[in-house]
Amino acid sequence: MKKKVRSRRSDMPIGTLRRVKDMLPPPEELVVPDATVKVTIALNKSSIDFFKKAAKKNQTKYQKMIRSVLDHYVQTYSR
Repeated sequence: MKKKVRSRRSDMPIGTLRRVKDMLPPPEELVVPDATVKVTIALNKSSIDFFKKAAKKNQTKYQKMIRSVLDHYVQTYSR
């Protein structure tokens, strides 16, 4: 005799499920490198310390965070 297994998880879906269309791009479109230019810049030690600490906390690279801030600045003010 088979026993019915009940899920005790509260995060299980409720109601009718339906398949949704995949909207993600294929992998080859995700790996497009950004055009970058190497530069040398002198920044305040306190700024670098801030980004290094934030990068460690968020498990990323501090240079990437600085690039992101600059890119955001450019997008905001180049309109």
